[in-house]
Amino acid sequence: MLLNRENITNAAVMIQPSLISYSFNSLPQPALLDVASISADRILLLDSYFSIVVFHGMTIAQWRNMGYQNQPEHQAFAELLQAPQADAQMIIQERFPVPRLVVCDQHGSQARFLLAKLNPSATYNNSSDIAAGSDIIFTDDVSLQVFFEHLQRLAVQS
Repeated sequence: MLLNRENITNAAVMIQPSLISYSFNSLPQPALLDVASISADRILLLDSYFSIVVFHGMTIAQWRNMGYQNQPEHQAFAELLQAPQADAQMIIQERFPVPRLVVCDQHGSQARFLLAKLNPSATYNNSSDIAAGSDIIFTDDVSLQVFFEHLQRLAVQS
């Protein structure tokens, strides 16, 4: 019922959530819905229509916990922390029903809300391939790439 009454943008978010990456090096930009998007020095904003997740990488969370955002020489860090919160509040104000806001840190208990939506390209089976500061998903599901490779093999078989 909600899908039918929403505009195209919100309907697309219901079907495929959007993930936005915030970092010191660039402006906010879309990121792949993949575990490879997780980095220790990034903040991720996941919008899945009914819930919004603000995910802090490990380094960002440590700096926040040490209070760097309160020091005048770290004004850029304070702005980096504020940007996804402001975007999340803007989404919350214009959406009905109001989505649930989850703010979490990498390796925290609430991180499951983000990890459940991501493609498991790095699992415990292939954990040697992941980059430093990234994360793995503990699942037996195959990644989207493995699924497509298997689908291609089945399609070209006689």
